[in-house]
Amino acid sequence: MKFSTNRDTLLRALNVVTGVVERRHTLPVLANVLLQADEGGLSLTGTDMELQMHARVEEGVEIAQVGQVTVPGRKLAAIWGALPEGADVAVEAAAQASVRSGRSRFSLSTAPVDDFPMFNEQTAEVELSIAPDEMKRLMEQTSFAMAQQDVRYFLNGMLLEVTAEHLRTVATDGHRLAMCTREGGVAGVERAQAIVPRKAVGELNRLIADADEPISIAIGEKHLRASQGPFTFTTKLIDGQFPDYERVIPRDGKHSMTCSRAAVRQSLARASILANEKYRGVRLSMAEEQLTVQANNPEQEEAEDVIAVEYNGDQLDIGFNVDYLQDVMNVLPGEQVRLTVSDGNSSALIEATEEDGSVFVVMPMRL
Repeated sequence: MKFSTNRDTLLRALNVVTGVVERRHTLPVLANVLLQADEGGLSLTGTDMELQMHARVEEGVEIAQVGQVTVPGRKLAAIWGALPEGADVAVEAAAQASVRSGRSRFSLSTAPVDDFPMFNEQTAEVELSIAPDEMKRLMEQTSFAMAQQDVRYFLNGMLLEVTAEHLRTVATDGHRLAMCTREGGVAGVERAQAIVPRKAVGELNRLIADADEPISIAIGEKHLRASQGPFTFTTKLIDGQFPDYERVIPRDGKHSMTCSRAAVRQSLARASILANEKYRGVRLSMAEEQLTVQANNPEQEEAEDVIAVEYNGDQLDIGFNVDYLQDVMNVLPGEQVRLTVSDGNSSALIEATEEDGSVFVVMPMRL
């Protein structure tokens, strides 16, 4: 295999593809990326056996000899990034892979192409197209609530749900829940659900970070495929039953408070300085037209912060993990936020006063 190109032509493709390559791997070949040169251009593929990222580059690459090879992905990406902008690069592979640019020359080890695991083509049961900014919003509003290494493996991911009426993402770790809905689904689909793993959500977010073109998403029984421009991302889905999230959302709260999102976020940040480092609890005391945020720790240190709110109900005290509240305030859109609870022991429903399809639920803490 032999090809030449400009350093800038392959830079993003290399960085995106090597993003799925694990630093710690069970098989040596998983540290490599697969380069395939044919008469039409160059293909790059990286995988960790759960995710696969594929990039196709046809313009700006001159193929002198067709062929395929696997080379250490992160080393190749580091070499590519270290070359001067606009540099011409020639790559040739036989027993080893050679990278030449100007007076620089690098020799990389290779691994047998037959050892490189590739995903089989999967049949799509649901297909849709979505603008990148819409997909970003759906993921950013919910992905922070995913569990990390929970024994309930189905919580270690984000639910993507498609119906004829909507496209929705949901994430929960058992202590909080985030849901974001975009109106308009796929005609003829009653309800299709896919649990996307945590790492796949991060890679998908990276892929569309600077995207302008629509993203095509295909959901199969065990895989999800997303295509955007020259990139195709495939991930295995988490095999499990996601909780019935509709039952978790409290709809009958008796006490409702409305306040400035910026004000409550700043108040939580101040109070959290003296919160218990282990339990991270804060007490919210709602009284007429004011909210008092209190925190303390084992060193007998205390913090109290009072802000103006719209609340005309009875005095109500309730405790929460301050980090969970801050996470919600960081992603919640709009300037005003509404918090609704039934009593001091019930979950809180948090949403923007302007309807945007986002709903957040946070479980209380006993302080």
